[in-house]
Amino acid sequence: MSKQRVERRTFLRASAIAMGLPLLESMSPRKTSAANDQTSARRMVAICAPLGIHTPLLFPKKSGRDYEVTPYLEPLQQVREKFSVISGLMHPMVDGGHAAEKSFLTGAPHPGQPSFQNTISLDQYAAERIGHRTRFPFLSLSGSNGGLSYTRSGVLIPSESRPSKVFQQLFMEGSETEKAAQLRRIKDGQSILDLVRSQTQSIQRKTTRKDQQTLDQYFTSVRELEQRMVRAEEWAKLPKPVVDAKPPTDIDDRANFTGRMQLLFDLMILALQTDSTRLITLKGAGGNEVIDLKGVGDGWHNLSHHGKSPEKIEQLAIIEKEEMRLFGEFLKRLAELREGDQSVLDQTAILLGSNLGNASSHNNTNLPIVVAGGQFRHGQHLAFDPKDGPPLANLHVSFLQHLGLEVDQFSSGTSTLTGLSV
Repeated sequence: MSKQRVERRTFLRASAIAMGLPLLESMSPRKTSAANDQTSARRMVAICAPLGIHTPLLFPKKSGRDYEVTPYLEPLQQVREKFSVISGLMHPMVDGGHAAEKSFLTGAPHPGQPSFQNTISLDQYAAERIGHRTRFPFLSLSGSNGGLSYTRSGVLIPSESRPSKVFQQLFMEGSETEKAAQLRRIKDGQSILDLVRSQTQSIQRKTTRKDQQTLDQYFTSVRELEQRMVRAEEWAKLPKPVVDAKPPTDIDDRANFTGRMQLLFDLMILALQTDSTRLITLKGAGGNEVIDLKGVGDGWHNLSHHGKSPEKIEQLAIIEKEEMRLFGEFLKRLAELREGDQSVLDQTAILLGSNLGNASSHNNTNLPIVVAGGQFRHGQHLAFDPKDGPPLANLHVSFLQHLGLEVDQFSSGTSTLTGLSV
């Protein structure tokens, strides 16, 4: 093998590592953050219930604004004009039962197949463009295992499930020694980028035209990453927000569903209120633990496979009503937080849903979807034909436009979702 061939393969490996990092929109370094302009801070939250939501207790029979209040929508009625329930949506060609969780925010087809290759998730697509405006480009949280966020190359981004660690990252200042160490790590990253760039530039004249295009893309990613490092250095020198809240104590008992989820919702509210980030994903709880709620005596996963058993559905409904109660309180608290003439809820587009339309049969159609907040028309049941409805990714496009991005397409979505826009 020639020396030129060895060098080229070495470069491609280095390129793959750099390209696997989050990409950012080019920006000029500034001393003050766009986070200071609270009134223009558009945000997004996406929550997935991994064991589904029993749709007969969620979807009203009547569409429009005068829909009847179903058992699962009852806890949300205090903010009725701030949310919409949507039926009839799905991701085209996304199947595989539980495996479809991987595609909830990506829309990538056939996640259950061995050859499956995921794509970028909705939050990461947005983070590439607006993530630099806040100290944390995004937060990926989890109430169970895994998360919802995927890089442009389809790699799962590790999520955080310990509220104490997230709180520390968001609000607790490190010692001067720790701050200096963080700045050194940032500087070291910039030095490595300089070294990689100088090494790869030396082989440019030996490459083909196609390789030149690859190099151009690579150098673009290096420049963007360098700009991100500069921005990270600026954030590291700025004090973190001060909040009137004590550091949370983690709850390890998975049966304590209410306590664990409440801690995560509390953190999300603080993160949004302080504009520490504008993009949050949360994979909700859901395993085979027996949830500590009165009337529940079987594992959650077993109950989701109810086979239409009235006894199992009754227990499942206890858990899912508690899910909806917690979600309703989350929305209410965001609606009470003011930002100028609007509330934090008005500035934040929120998606609650699942990759499972019928968890009992592992069906991935007619997904349970609730959309709240943001600059949308709410107070309605948007009912689409489950056999011929628009793709869920149309809702993703609506969310991206809410964030102020000039986007008409994302994944299988080719427009905004009809009936949601103001």
